[in-house]
Amino acid sequence: MKHIAILGSTGSIGTQALDVVEKHSDLFVPEILVANNNVELLAQQAIKFRPRIVVIGNEAKYNELCELLKNTDTKVFAGQQAVVDAAASDLVDTVLVALVGFSGLRPTRQAIEAHKTIALANKETLVVAGEYIMSAAKRNGVHILPVDSEHSAIFQCLNGERHLKPEKIILTASGGPFRGRTEDDLRGITPAQALKHPNWNMGAKVTIDSASLMNKGLESIEAKWLFDVEPAQIEIVVHPQSIVHSLVEFADGSLKAQIGMPDMRLPIQYALTYPDRLPCPAPRFHFAEHPSLTFEQPDTKLFRNLPIAHEAMRRGGNAPCIMNGANEVAVAEFLNGRLPFLSMPDVIEYALEKCTFCASPSFDDYFDTDIEARKTAREFIEKNVTL
Repeated sequence: MKHIAILGSTGSIGTQALDVVEKHSDLFVPEILVANNNVELLAQQAIKFRPRIVVIGNEAKYNELCELLKNTDTKVFAGQQAVVDAAASDLVDTVLVALVGFSGLRPTRQAIEAHKTIALANKETLVVAGEYIMSAAKRNGVHILPVDSEHSAIFQCLNGERHLKPEKIILTASGGPFRGRTEDDLRGITPAQALKHPNWNMGAKVTIDSASLMNKGLESIEAKWLFDVEPAQIEIVVHPQSIVHSLVEFADGSLKAQIGMPDMRLPIQYALTYPDRLPCPAPRFHFAEHPSLTFEQPDTKLFRNLPIAHEAMRRGGNAPCIMNGANEVAVAEFLNGRLPFLSMPDVIEYALEKCTFCASPSFDDYFDTDIEARKTAREFIEKNVTL
């Protein structure tokens, strides 16, 4: 039995992880469930799965959660420190980190220091502090198993090839809802339009990142640290069908790809059951139903977030952390209707130009950088953006 903490249980990844847990209830015990705001769904999950502990990050929701769970044996905690403590609890051996954005960094570090196996669905942790996190994992003998479909695909392709270094990693991108559009088409794009992803059912933040191609920039930085490759070894290819989840190219020119339907339960389950493969509730792929798989180059002139992210990756230091903080502000402001879709790259470029660069940041430096990046991004929006 694996005893699991799910950090972000009410989000897209968390709810699908609980589908996997329910399917294989003889293998998994969800001991701890953590959410930030969705107290109603967290309570429903607690009543159904009976974890020993639930944590609500928003302390203002504590009393409400206690009332909803007053007839259960589940202990209720609240606050960001409680989230961090949950990641290191003696009750669990595996921590699924499915929190959104920068908030995943501190709990992931705590779980590593407590020698937990990490199933990582929070790419921002490696974007902002990849060198620190991977060094800490190595020092503590901790396995970090990728949950993102692209990184799970690469991880699977490298199984049996660990003695070889890949020559190239090819991350596939769906292209999002605006693939093939022109700049004029994207003027006046609304959040509702951007949230209509053609293939995946994801949370709002990652869906907007997908629409702007920032998600693929974040994934590139994550891949650099997970698989110990250089930026020049990472290539992005748009694959609208989202069937080939990513590829690895070796020195002899051979390519290995992982193929499957676009359903996150498959990579979630693989991370939780590794190295085993078990029946999965995800739908099966049939070639006859998908006679045409196409590939094309991304439009980096229109979708500037992708080259911005790759430049931040090449620059290193705290540049990816600056980029991430500014992007989180830009996405939030776009979703709130206060920032045009096409202005998001402007916010990020400004933050990268104005924020203090640190070539060798400490762990605490990442938090100072994140604060500065968010402040700088908001200042730019207030001074320069008119709808």
